[in-house]
Amino acid sequence: MADLGFDSVVIGEGKAILAETRQAYDDNKTEDDETTAAYADFLNIRTKLEDTFNVHRKKAKVVFRNDSLTADKLAISGAMPRTYIKWLEAAKKFYSVASTDAGIQGKLTRLKVSLEDLTAANTLIIDLEAARSLYLKEKGESQDAIKAKDAAFYKIDDWMSEFYAVAKIGLEDNPQLLEALGKIVRN
Repeated sequence: MADLGFDSVVIGEGKAILAETRQAYDDNKTEDDETTAAYADFLNIRTKLEDTFNVHRKKAKVVFRNDSLTADKLAISGAMPRTYIKWLEAAKKFYSVASTDAGIQGKLTRLKVSLEDLTAANTLIIDLEAARSLYLKEKGESQDAIKAKDAAFYKIDDWMSEFYAVAKIGLEDNPQLLEALGKIVRN
């Protein structure tokens, strides 16, 4: 192989490219794991807030069933929004208005929705927004890591295709030795 230009220096370059590729692959796996963990955290907080908001919304609908002005103020009129952003905005409005209006709090207390419950839900909203932000950040980093990994694999693939072509030429007399390089040779 050295006679065909693949001396120890060129093989060293190939090993360096392999090390870069391995690092890019490992970085991609790490970013994928971080993205998965961030999404699980986001989903956990979202589920808690959904469960809490559903109960509080139902109770508020009962309390304010004959007070459409307050129901509109709390954004509980009509169906529950399905898209994430609209749902989150409805929850924010409900909890921000209910937390600051003593009259609404007094009426909700009758169905066991305390100021502490409203404050805890507001905290969950803040936690949810932070978790979503972290998830989106991790998702972006994961996508960047995929691009870096793909570029590294392209580079090693290019180097290896040249290496195999030269090895095939160099080992024409002993084609079975190509199997030591991982290439299957059929007789």
